[in-house]
Amino acid sequence: MNEIRELDQITVDKIAAGEVVERPAGAVKELVENALDSGATLITIEIVNGGIDMIRVSDNGSGIPVSEVRKAFTRHATSKIRSIDDLSTLNSLGIRGEALSSIAAVSRVEMITKTADTITGTRYVMEGGAEVLCEETGAPDGTCVIVHDLFYNTPARAKFLKTPKTEASYVAEFAECFALAHPECAFTFISDKKDRFHTSGNGDQKENIFRIYGKDVSSNVVQTGFSDERMKVTGYLGKPFVNRSNRSQEYFFVNGRHVKDRMLSAAVEEGYRGFLMQHRFPFVILNIEISPDEIDVNVHPTKMEIRFNRPRDIAALVIRSLRDALMGLELIPDTLSDGSAADEEPRTSHKTRGVPVHNAGRKPFKMVYDMQPEIKTSSQQAFELTLEEAGSRYGQSSESTAQQQGREIITAGGRTDIRVIGQLFDTFWIMQWQDKLLIMDQHAAHEKVNYERMMKRFRERSVMSQLIDPPVILELSAREYDLLEDNMDAFISLGFELEPFGQRTVSLRGVPLDIYGASDEREMFLNILDELSQDQSNDRDPAAITGRIAGMACKASVKGNTRLDPSEAETLLDELLTLENPYNCPHGRPTIITMTRYELEKRFGRVVG
Repeated sequence: MNEIRELDQITVDKIAAGEVVERPAGAVKELVENALDSGATLITIEIVNGGIDMIRVSDNGSGIPVSEVRKAFTRHATSKIRSIDDLSTLNSLGIRGEALSSIAAVSRVEMITKTADTITGTRYVMEGGAEVLCEETGAPDGTCVIVHDLFYNTPARAKFLKTPKTEASYVAEFAECFALAHPECAFTFISDKKDRFHTSGNGDQKENIFRIYGKDVSSNVVQTGFSDERMKVTGYLGKPFVNRSNRSQEYFFVNGRHVKDRMLSAAVEEGYRGFLMQHRFPFVILNIEISPDEIDVNVHPTKMEIRFNRPRDIAALVIRSLRDALMGLELIPDTLSDGSAADEEPRTSHKTRGVPVHNAGRKPFKMVYDMQPEIKTSSQQAFELTLEEAGSRYGQSSESTAQQQGREIITAGGRTDIRVIGQLFDTFWIMQWQDKLLIMDQHAAHEKVNYERMMKRFRERSVMSQLIDPPVILELSAREYDLLEDNMDAFISLGFELEPFGQRTVSLRGVPLDIYGASDEREMFLNILDELSQDQSNDRDPAAITGRIAGMACKASVKGNTRLDPSEAETLLDELLTLENPYNCPHGRPTIITMTRYELEKRFGRVVG
């Protein structure tokens, strides 16, 4: 057996540095957190060669007294806490006192700092964790930390760094997060002597969205706000067409701290369910203010993860906040516009990723349990929370700022002004509302109406079935038969009537009334089993399974290339307008798009400009 030895301090410091500083972005994060904790209102972040050659973080904060400069570079030396009990009342970003010692252990560090009550400042230099210089110097109030040659003495770690361009992008991501989380502080980010962005520090988070992401995004976000006696949620939500293929633009700030949290992601995606197609993720910035004793920030070396004492309550509040904000908007996409024309009426029309959108008013949202059929992601399985529960906990919005004023098209009240003109390609219905052209996809609309009907009857336990005469006999594969047995309760609860009819054979004797006659019953049922067999979510929650089956069944709604009578289209439109979310089918596709008369006239050259 090898002899057990106590490691020397240099080795200990280098190992500890690996937990806190994995790459240049980690060093920037720690330095900026220290700057914010010092009360800075002006922070400049500058990097060279992705931060590998040089990192400079300067601030106008309180500075460090000369008598404490050396102590600041000692491991576990901090001004943030005095004992473990202080963690329950922590309001600072830093907690462990490891940042400066960890960075100094693997680089050449220079600090220049001055407090407001002194005439001169202090310049302190370290290399590889060893002191090189400590002297008096002239300096402005605040602190400037310069990091040279990161990982110069740990080549094994340096070889795992990516290209300077990639490392710079990681630093930029952290800089953007800090700017979004702390709009009260002015940030400047410089990379290789080029200004990347700067913020004014006027406290306007939406202005920072504009400065970082530009007009297309900032013009298409809606403010949200919701609170109870113990916590508060505010922020900005991207309208559904502002989406991404991953979660890279889901930002969560808890008491000013940027965190990544599966529960919060799951709650956001639950709030957007029915507004986005599968595998698309929203642009979201949520600021959560909560008592420090309700969270544990000491669960990860980089403090990117936290633990909530009451995660279900947080999730309920987030879902309620998002649904309330999104249902307060008119979300009909204006996909025919080229986005170049100014409109005659006061409205918002911007183009993002080539898709201009028109937004008007919408009636306030009423909380209804609305189980959609999309497959849940693994992150959504982190909690089991229904919209019913969110509504029961937070039935009244105490601070919702999302209600919009405008022309209400998709409401029962706006129905009288809609004139149905006719059918196009046996699939779309052309309608006129005031000076706008509306186009309704009959399949998407019928699918949503049928889905809502079916789920409403399921919730109210008033399911109605229509018998099939003669019954449909289905010979199933072993896999299909197992799936049917596993989910038999869900099928029956929706109105399917099934009986065994021999080995791996069943008799389909009835289907939900809402989809009777809409499609071939045999094909519909086999398609449902086929989609269930491809379900990779491993989510066995009965309500989720029921919602998915209902969504699959509703694909049996009237198809495209099917001629409808105008009276049928009128009835379909009437029913669509009574729904809570009439804008999208259960799978996220739009039911109606619009084009203004002005845009149409411009395309024909009747107006110029």
